[in-house]
Amino acid sequence: MISVSFRNKKLPPYSCAIGTRHPRVLDLPQLAWLTAIWVLLWGTLTWANLLTGAIVSVVLSLAFPQPQVDLGLRLHPWGILRLTAYLTYDMFSSGVRVTRQIFAELPYRAAVIGIPLRCRGDLMLTLTAVSVSNMPGGSVVEVRRDTATLFLHILDAHDPAVVDAARRSVWRLEELTVCAFGTPDEIARVGRPPAAPPETRDTDRGEDGA
Repeated sequence: MISVSFRNKKLPPYSCAIGTRHPRVLDLPQLAWLTAIWVLLWGTLTWANLLTGAIVSVVLSLAFPQPQVDLGLRLHPWGILRLTAYLTYDMFSSGVRVTRQIFAELPYRAAVIGIPLRCRGDLMLTLTAVSVSNMPGGSVVEVRRDTATLFLHILDAHDPAVVDAARRSVWRLEELTVCAFGTPDEIARVGRPPAAPPETRDTDRGEDGA
C-alpha cells in the first residue's frame, strides 16, 4: 500500500510511504535529485535514462533509508512567485540607485545597521540573509543567531530616510521569504510588527565618534 503526504498528515511534506506495518518513507525531492544525478552521469536526457534513474533512486532509498528530518522547509508557489518578482524589481531599482551614487561623486557616510528579524529559525535566517545579500548597495556583515539580528552595511547613512527604507526593505524581504518557504507558524510570526532596531554603527568615523 502506498500513501502520500497530502493525504497522510503524519508523513513529512512531499513524501510517500510504502507498506502498512513497517512503512518505508520515500522523500520525493530526494528521488528527483538522485534521478537528475543519474541522468547527468549518463550525459543524455532520454526516457530510458529517466526511468532507470527513478528505479535506481527508489531502490537505493529503500535499501538505505534515511532518518526522517523535517527541516521546516515548505514550498508555497504563490509566495515563491511574489518573492521572485520582488527580487527582480529590487535588484534593478537598487542597481540604478547605486549607479547614480557612483557617478554623482558625492560624499557619503557608510554605516552598519542592526535589523532584528521576526523568525529565529536557522533556515529562515539563512534564506533571508541570502536574499538581502543579492541586493546592490548593501551587504550582510553579520547574522546573530541568538537574537535573530541581521547587520547590514549600507551607504548614505547620513539620511535617516535611507536607513529607515533599508530596514523596511529587509523586513519586506523576510516576510516574502518566509511566505515562500516557511511553516504556518513562521508565516504568522512575520505578520507581527518588527521589534525596535539597535543603534546604528558608523563605519567611517568609528563607534566612539573619533
